[in-house]
Amino acid sequence: MNVLVTGGNGQLGNSLRIAAAEMAGAPGVQGSPAAQRPRTEDNPAFNFLFSDVNEASEESVAMLRKLGGEGVDTSTTRLDITDLEAIRALVREHHIDAIVNCAAFTNVDAAESQPELAELLNAKAPENLAVAMRESGGLLVHVSTDYVFGAEPYNTPCREDQQGTPTGVYGLTKLHGEQAVRRVGCRHVIIRTAWLYSEFGKNFVRTMLHLTATRPQLKVVFDQVGTPTYAGDLASAILTILKAAASPAGGPELFFVQSLEKPIPAPTSTTPAHAADAAGSTILSEIPDQIGDDRISGIYHFSNEGVCSWYDFAKAIAEMADQVGHDAGFTPGSGTSVTPGSNYVMPGSDRTFHSACAIQPCHSDEFPSPVRRPAYSVLDKTRIKATFGLSIPYWTDSLRRCLASLV
Repeated sequence: MNVLVTGGNGQLGNSLRIAAAEMAGAPGVQGSPAAQRPRTEDNPAFNFLFSDVNEASEESVAMLRKLGGEGVDTSTTRLDITDLEAIRALVREHHIDAIVNCAAFTNVDAAESQPELAELLNAKAPENLAVAMRESGGLLVHVSTDYVFGAEPYNTPCREDQQGTPTGVYGLTKLHGEQAVRRVGCRHVIIRTAWLYSEFGKNFVRTMLHLTATRPQLKVVFDQVGTPTYAGDLASAILTILKAAASPAGGPELFFVQSLEKPIPAPTSTTPAHAADAAGSTILSEIPDQIGDDRISGIYHFSNEGVCSWYDFAKAIAEMADQVGHDAGFTPGSGTSVTPGSNYVMPGSDRTFHSACAIQPCHSDEFPSPVRRPAYSVLDKTRIKATFGLSIPYWTDSLRRCLASLV
């Protein structure tokens, strides 16, 4: 299977590079001796092509090699996913069988002032990828978000068939992207995830490591509840899905369960694909997920297990960073920084314990924002676990693994 990963230099794209490298000893992964074996039904070969509109930073490349070894793929093929003809040409040239779309406009606040750009990247671009996969008979794995929910006062984990009620432009355009993929009718797996973090780029974990090492106190909201997602775990889940898709009848990894969504007709010319009221809630289009006898296509939820607030998350980061640093034998105050971007000991700082920062809970309205974020967006992962036989780590276990590479 030839797999194109878009957004290959982002958090999830880089995590997929590492996951692919970690598979190097397994049959059929490019870069390993087994990759030279003939492709068979029981041994589907995987070749990955990573694309982006930007080159990877030196820091990201260094982290990739630290985590994935010298064999990790750090190359980038330039691709503008808003250009359908460019996508078609690349799919033909490299005989792409599946696309994993990790690219998106993810700046929640900026989306409010740039709705056209957010719509282009979050809705039109996924539609282009879906068209290319429909034309070639391939699979599109499209990553979406918990921000498709939020306007309704939920208090139980959100299911895949639950009505989307986004509170802002970002969530609305991501919901439009889901609808576009389903309307096109290619084989697709849409994965909604939440609170993504990794060793790469800008994310909550890296931000908290910096702030707790450089400030005496912080306020973090406690009235937004969800579940963190370690990008490495999501990348592993995506590889499991790709293996299931490449295997005959889904392969041994696939445990078929009935779709939660009823097959219902697509919108007609008199029925809009979506309807948004003044509050920003959106009624999901009545679009079927099942494509012929394809048993994989549909919407799934993935995050780590467990529940916490952003305040709980911040407290855990600070306390666990000190624990991981202590376990690794680092001495606070030594002035030693283990890797570029490490925050366990900050140069020029006279305080090096993260847990010494006084983290206080606060309400969301203490931080003015152009958009209201979901107060509760815990995702129900029953379907993805049952369908693909996944065992998902608890969020603090995955956080510790990530911090081991950062502190």
